[in-house]
Amino acid sequence: MADTATTASAAAASAANTSTDAPPFQLGKPRFQQDPIHDPTVHLVVMSQPPLTSFYGRLRHFLDIIDPRTLFVTERRLREAVQLLEDYKHGTLHPGVTNEQLWSAQKIKQAILHPDTNEKIFMPFRMSGYIPFGTPIVVGLLLPNQTLASTVFWQWLNQSHNACVNYANRNATKPSPASKFIQGYLGAVISAVSIAVGLNVLVQKANKFTPATRLLVQRFVPFPAVASANICNVVLMRYGELEEGIDVLDGDGNLVGSSKIAARHALLETALTRVVLPMPILVLPPIVMSMLEKTALLQARPRLLLPVQSLVCLAAFGLALPLAISLFPQMSEAAGEERKVNEALCSGITARTGGRRAGEPAVVTGN
Repeated sequence: MADTATTASAAAASAANTSTDAPPFQLGKPRFQQDPIHDPTVHLVVMSQPPLTSFYGRLRHFLDIIDPRTLFVTERRLREAVQLLEDYKHGTLHPGVTNEQLWSAQKIKQAILHPDTNEKIFMPFRMSGYIPFGTPIVVGLLLPNQTLASTVFWQWLNQSHNACVNYANRNATKPSPASKFIQGYLGAVISAVSIAVGLNVLVQKANKFTPATRLLVQRFVPFPAVASANICNVVLMRYGELEEGIDVLDGDGNLVGSSKIAARHALLETALTRVVLPMPILVLPPIVMSMLEKTALLQARPRLLLPVQSLVCLAAFGLALPLAISLFPQMSEAAGEERKVNEALCSGITARTGGRRAGEPAVVTGN
């Protein structure tokens, strides 16, 4: 039965691959990324040689994931896309179906349906909806002259939105207890609110600052608050991996065991990533706005400040996010630590742990 399905898929692939309008279609594989393995449940790969990865390939891959045009796909178009992929899987494609059509169908399905449950993801919590629905929150985080209540509200809203995105795109094949998500959410909210409020109080009490300097410094407060929430969330959500270890694959994608050394490597790398990624989104807009506010146009028309800031935040979010998340490969290598990992595996460490779906942009602004 398995051989028949494989043969049917191969025949369908051969029929579709006669088109030269796109790369050869691979069911369930990313279109542009060249990594040999694409498994969100594994955080570390041990390989004898580096994988064929590139920044451009990752950029194209993530642009596909966060493409907001998939938010406007109709129910009928979704059903057609799912059916086309089913036809490909069973080798019953109609003549003339191109690779481009297959890639487009897979993009639509992955953007709307959860890969494990096949249920529709609520639109604000989809990867493709992260920028459209997250931009108003970023605008709120970066508003000048915030009160205590507004600071708490926007930090809470940001972490709540990110928690919902993370949960909606979780790895459902290895479900985690709800208590772990709640623990991570509460830790992120408390750390973000505490640091944001504390820094704002310190800035207000800094008598050496001029009003203009105080306003400028306050605009950068959201970044350390969000970065600290990211670290707190990583620690609370994944501290168990340090005791249990995480899955390790060889160069062919075969599971060879689990390792605590690999878990420590992955946890440190993830924490560092979650500190770096918010930087362009929460640092660039304050810098740009501090320059734009000095222009004659905005000084003569202060009512344009909020619309202009919204556009600046949208541009920073839309341009910086895919660039930032493309800097780091989804799968980490441990070429220098391969011997240590292998020694750990030989010591009988066989515990396994799960992860989240790939391409999760919630790492950028929290949770």
